[in-house]
Amino acid sequence: MLIEVLILGVLLYIILEYNGSISTNKFIIDNSDIFIKLKEKDYEFYAKAKYGDTIDVDKLFNVRLRNGLLVIIVMIFLFITDLNYANILFCIIVGYGMFKLSYIQLKKYYNAHLHKIDLMLPYYLKNLEILIQHYTVPVALGKSVDEAPEIFREGLRMLIEKINAGDSTIEPYMQFARDYPVRDSMRMMRLLYRLSLGSNERKQEQLLTFSRNISNLQQKARESRYKERLEKMESKTMIMLVTTGVGVMVLLVISILMMFTAA
Repeated sequence: MLIEVLILGVLLYIILEYNGSISTNKFIIDNSDIFIKLKEKDYEFYAKAKYGDTIDVDKLFNVRLRNGLLVIIVMIFLFITDLNYANILFCIIVGYGMFKLSYIQLKKYYNAHLHKIDLMLPYYLKNLEILIQHYTVPVALGKSVDEAPEIFREGLRMLIEKINAGDSTIEPYMQFARDYPVRDSMRMMRLLYRLSLGSNERKQEQLLTFSRNISNLQQKARESRYKERLEKMESKTMIMLVTTGVGVMVLLVISILMMFTAA
């Protein structure tokens, strides 16, 4: 019975959506002032970290809302014969869970790529160091965006926007470090902030300190890559040995069976 009601409800929804009697997208747009409060503060950052700068974040967010609302509607049809406050609340919770699922997946994707970011950051900082030799830190940051790894670009733009807006504190630099919580990111951003405050007389000294730290990070990144390659080689060697051993044992068993059969 429930399956029949659900199928009937889904068909009814499709028909009404198709002929324009109802429109989920229009409902979302008309109530965007309410729904926008559900948008996580870091959602745009995570979305662009995964899909790149060209992604339409608002469209992606509206898809999340639509999926959540559709789940609520489907769940209500499931409970249509026994609809009460408890069941309605349960439907809303399930729909909200579907809505949050996409955000959780984006966050997991970002966290899974932190190791990759860890290896890329020293090389980006080295390019930035070269620019700082000729420009001020804010200008060098602006010029580095197009050459930076794509996953850094949204964080860099946010950093530059805050600096250009007049924020001369260390906070924009620390926010970048919090967005990319990899090895020594906090310390490197503090050094970069001090470099932005330094006078021309001290700039060369601070730049040398910055450069030494970058060299150390690059060395750690090289060691990490070498260790990963070594572990992969060891893993492949172990798989080959196990496969060879199993193959020899199988051939040995077959040979023994053939001997017994011949006897």
